[in-house]
Amino acid sequence: MRRKIWVLATAALMVAAVALLSIRPALGENRWGASYFPNVELTDQDGNKLKFYDDLLKDKIVAIELFYTHCLDICPLETARLAQVQKVLGDRVGKDIFFYSLSIDPTRDTPEALKAYAQKYHAGPGWRFLTGKKEDIELVSKKLGLWSAPDPNDRDGHTAHLMLGNVATGQWMRNNALDNPKFLAIMIGDWLNNWTSAKRITPHQSYEEATKLKMDRGQYLYATECAACHTLGHGDTIGPDLLGITRVRDPKWLTRIVQTPDLLLDEHDPLATALFSKYKQLRMPNLHLDAEATQLVIGYMEAQSAAPIVPATVENKQEQPR
Repeated sequence: MRRKIWVLATAALMVAAVALLSIRPALGENRWGASYFPNVELTDQDGNKLKFYDDLLKDKIVAIELFYTHCLDICPLETARLAQVQKVLGDRVGKDIFFYSLSIDPTRDTPEALKAYAQKYHAGPGWRFLTGKKEDIELVSKKLGLWSAPDPNDRDGHTAHLMLGNVATGQWMRNNALDNPKFLAIMIGDWLNNWTSAKRITPHQSYEEATKLKMDRGQYLYATECAACHTLGHGDTIGPDLLGITRVRDPKWLTRIVQTPDLLLDEHDPLATALFSKYKQLRMPNLHLDAEATQLVIGYMEAQSAAPIVPATVENKQEQPR
């Protein structure tokens, strides 16, 4: 009798062990893994064919945006902002962090067009610009939570959101793609990495010792709308250095280039066309600034041009204060 009970108990334990082994992969798989994301084929700027989940997402920390190369408004600023984040993160991009820019205009955005666009923004290793079948891009966008319904009043065709994720842990968050690049770098490099790569703060440091932020509206507008592509006294970047610009440009022309740069190009304005050619045919975005905001930005640039130049450092080359 005892032997029979022992045999039955052993058999029950074996069945339980097999059952646990069979469900273990399901328990280990997070909700937003291979069973959630489509494994469609996309093509990057170098012509490489890549599976969306297997090659681009699996076990990686990623930052993903939607864009297209012919975008007139938000895409240039969005991509320039991501270029700043790339600088802050340094060589981690391409090692444990990866950037993906998905084109929502795959018909025109061939690998060749994507490559030219990537070069304009100094995209480094680990930042892929991707195209594919329109239905596949739309499916991926919906799965990522980046898709938005077409809006006839919005010529951009998408919202300026950045999806950040640690695929291995199933941590995902959506953020404004135009946010402060240092903050975005912390979100991507530290928050999603469980702070394993964060810089240690010495014990004597505290928030009480932090310098108080003083910023007028003109400075804020410049920092949020212009500093991704321009500096004031630290040389050309994606666009020209703007130090002293109020002294060398006609005030009416300067107002128009800040407010409606796309219209100046469409009118074949000689100076706007020359600048467009000089800076790799990179279109200055229309930021839809009203008259007051435009004059505040110009006033801030004028004030900075009159102020003593602060010596360039790695930090202030990357971004003006926000």
